[in-house]
Amino acid sequence: MIVTYQSFEEFPGWDKAPELFKSLIAEYLSKCILEVGSGANPTLPAGSILENDLSYVTSDLSLTELEKADPVFQRVVLDLSAKAIDPSLTESFDCVLSRMVGEHICDGRQFHQNIYKILRPGGISVHCFSTLWSLPFAINRLLPDPITDRLLNRFAPRDEDLHGKFKAYYSWSRGPSKKMIRRFEMLGFEVIRYNGYFGHQYYRPRLPWLQRMEDWKSRLLLKHPVPQLCSYAMLVLRKPHSLSDSSPSSIRKQNEDAACSTHS
Repeated sequence: MIVTYQSFEEFPGWDKAPELFKSLIAEYLSKCILEVGSGANPTLPAGSILENDLSYVTSDLSLTELEKADPVFQRVVLDLSAKAIDPSLTESFDCVLSRMVGEHICDGRQFHQNIYKILRPGGISVHCFSTLWSLPFAINRLLPDPITDRLLNRFAPRDEDLHGKFKAYYSWSRGPSKKMIRRFEMLGFEVIRYNGYFGHQYYRPRLPWLQRMEDWKSRLLLKHPVPQLCSYAMLVLRKPHSLSDSSPSSIRKQNEDAACSTHS
């Protein structure tokens, strides 16, 4: 297990996400991939899917959004926080990805339990998400939506059509504390990598003096990490082949040999 701490500027959940996902897909020889909540805009470009001969499924709660996706992507309406999911999805994927979705899941335990079910033995899941208890995200969680909507529009205005604001619950969205690591291990996962990121830039446009304090706090936390105070995290989990065989070489070999099912 690798646990590291970095500045939020190194967080791979934004522009660096395609390279992160491509590198892990290549490292584990994954061929059948599900991206959670990606709708019409999966993280990897269509050309990359064709070039690497991948079966890449984009999922969403909205069929309307999915219908906008490039035809190279398979599409499935899916709620992985539901108590029951389609049994045909069991052990269907080598890799499950999500980007800035985890904080919007209302039941983190159920979400990751379902991912465990749909992963093949040796499969990995990769998640980039914001975490609770960094001040802006704590406010987002604790205050009523109309207030947080106004605050977001003031400090980080965005195109509502492209980047709408969704309800954030922060269930299991935390930094790499021992408690969180145990939670994932108790579900059966092996925690491969858990990176925490300190800081943010929400104060920069309107409150530069407060941003300077935030930057100072982040530098201090990098020297003396407190996982509960992370702003973002990146998590890589693996479903072992068995209790006796979870070596990386065996896992990659099984992913290479496995045939992908098609879900549309």
